[in-house]
Amino acid sequence: MKIGIVCYPSQGGSGVIATELAISLARRGHHVHLFSYARPFRLSQFHQNLLMHEVEVAAYPLLKYPPYSLALATKLVEVTKHCKLDVIHAHYAVPHATSAYLARQLLAPHVPKVVTTLHGTDITLVGADPAYRPVVKFSIEQSDAVTAVSQYLRRRTIEEFDVANEIVVIPNFVDTERFSGVVRACDRRRFAPNDEPLLVHASNFRPVKRISDVVRIFAKVREQIAAKLLMIGEGPERMMAQQLLREFKLFDDVFFLGEQEFPENIYACADVFLLPSEQESFGLAALEAMSSGVPVVASDVGGLPEVIVHGECGFLHPVGDVAGMAQSVLRLLSDADLHARFRQAARRRAIEHFEESKVVQRYEELYYEVLGS
Repeated sequence: MKIGIVCYPSQGGSGVIATELAISLARRGHHVHLFSYARPFRLSQFHQNLLMHEVEVAAYPLLKYPPYSLALATKLVEVTKHCKLDVIHAHYAVPHATSAYLARQLLAPHVPKVVTTLHGTDITLVGADPAYRPVVKFSIEQSDAVTAVSQYLRRRTIEEFDVANEIVVIPNFVDTERFSGVVRACDRRRFAPNDEPLLVHASNFRPVKRISDVVRIFAKVREQIAAKLLMIGEGPERMMAQQLLREFKLFDDVFFLGEQEFPENIYACADVFLLPSEQESFGLAALEAMSSGVPVVASDVGGLPEVIVHGECGFLHPVGDVAGMAQSVLRLLSDADLHARFRQAARRRAIEHFEESKVVQRYEELYYEVLGS
């Protein structure tokens, strides 16, 4: 097949999954074209059968905001005419599915099928904004197939938008060979010279991730045992977190590592992953940690219970339950047998339910289904 994949280039879950899907499909022999306004975060090298199309937006004095959605639609038309794309797979409803719809109107008689994957904030945040809500609903309903990354997001979309389309749940996935827990480039002693336990958090450091809770959980753990905290990512809450750590006098026990292209190296050194988010439609970072054999302590919200089995490969708590999450961390770190069982269960669950090849095959089957309809 000739497949176009449209995504954001950032380190968020939608961009990561779209890029990894493009790479996996290319390895399977499909001709894949990736569209974004910059090189995606996970596209670090050349892949046979995969071409990147950067969407450039010209700035005109008349236009206060450059119309990216129009530039994207134009690029989709241009590439489809030249390469005869069979499917355009839009990751995120607005503007990607909207641009795919517009492109299709300009492409008759060769009209590619449009598959839209909903990732979360396109429904829970952008879709909730009255300025975008009608366009989100229209773009979903004009797609030939719609998928959501969790049962939670499927239910939320139906409740919020009353869409007539069938929404198929295809979860996010992980390369379990890459995220295997095998130490390759992480020297644990650099972070924990006395072999202290290592906690880790990874996100875009936005308010919804409740970064202050990560710090407060760590502070409560530190009241009981020596430990270190690794923070992966960048975002608006970083400075607040650093100030809070200074107030707790824990700044020297925390390492801010910035955006990491190969987080599996860090997960391989970690003992517990923290994700106390206000909202998560899936929790890809938690899944990648689990695949690396790292138990997760997280909020019991959104799609996280579909990924993490409470009491088996991690612990789930109500949002804001800092004390409870800290106690779960301490429980794991104080019981070597329990920690080992959770490690094994976390990796086993990633392999059995979210392994890359199994999930990518489901997308392939969906493409063939819409092409045959």
